Amino acid sequence: MELGIRGRTAMVAAASKGLGRAVAAALLREGARVSIAARSQANLDAAERELRAGAPGGEILTVPIDVARAEDLARWHDLTRERFADPSLLVTSTGGPPAGRFQDLGEDQWRAGVDGVLMNVVRLCRLVLPAMRAARFGRIVHLTSFVAKQPLGLLTISSTLRAGLSALTKSMATELAPDGITVNAVLPGHFRTDRQTEVNELRAAALGITRAQWEERLLAEIPARRFGDPGELAEVITFLASERASYVTGTSIQVDGGLVGGTF
Repeated sequence: MELGIRGRTAMVAAASKGLGRAVAAALLREGARVSIAARSQANLDAAERELRAGAPGGEILTVPIDVARAEDLARWHDLTRERFADPSLLVTSTGGPPAGRFQDLGEDQWRAGVDGVLMNVVRLCRLVLPAMRAARFGRIVHLTSFVAKQPLGLLTISSTLRAGLSALTKSMATELAPDGITVNAVLPGHFRTDRQTEVNELRAAALGITRAQWEERLLAEIPARRFGDPGELAEVITFLASERASYVTGTSIQVDGGLVGGTF
C-alpha cells in the first residue's frame, strides 16, 4: 500500500531508543526524511547507525535536545527546516516523568513532569502548525501511554498528564480538521523497552520480589500474554501519519495486546 509518506519531512521526538526509534525506522522505510531528537548525542549516534543500516540511503538528521526546554525545541525545528523542509509529520513523545505515588511526589517533580510530558507537546505543535496550515496538510501523532485510560498508582504524574494529552488530542483535532491536519494519540501498553524494564524493577522492588516474578504476573494480565515489539507500534503510527489515514482524527488508539479493559 502506498502511504504517501515518501519525500515528506518528519520530526520524531525521543527517538534514540525504544518506541521512538522504531517509529523513525518505519518512517524512513517509507521514504520520509526523518529528524530525530533525544538528550544524549551518544545515543543519537548509535540510533543513526542502526537507522542507516535499516534504510540505506535514507535521509536522517539527529539533534540533541532537552524536550523540557522551549529553546531546544525551537532549535530542533529550525535545523529540521534548514536541512529538509517544513515538517508535515510530527510524532511527539517523551521519556517517562518521575515515578512514584502521590504522597511521595514533590512540587518540583510535578513541574518537571508538566514541562517534559505536556508542555513539550504544546510547544512542538505550535512550531509546526503554521506551515501545516499553509500547506493544508499535516499529521500529528502523540505517543503517550495506556495509563491515560487506566492509571497506575506508581505512575501518578504520567497517568495524570497522559489523560490530559488525550483531551488535547481531541481539542486540537476538532480545531485543525478543516485545515487538512489530523491529530491522534497512540496509547501503548507494555513493550520491551528500557522504560518498561525500569518500571518493572520499581514495581518488583516495591513488592519485594524479583523482576522476573513481577513480569510473570504482568504478562498474565495481558490477553496477548506477551510484551509488544516496538515495531508493532511503529506500524500503527506510520499509518496514522500517512495520506491513507485522512479521515482518522481525534482518536486515542490503544496498542496494548488487549490490556485496557474499558470499551471507550
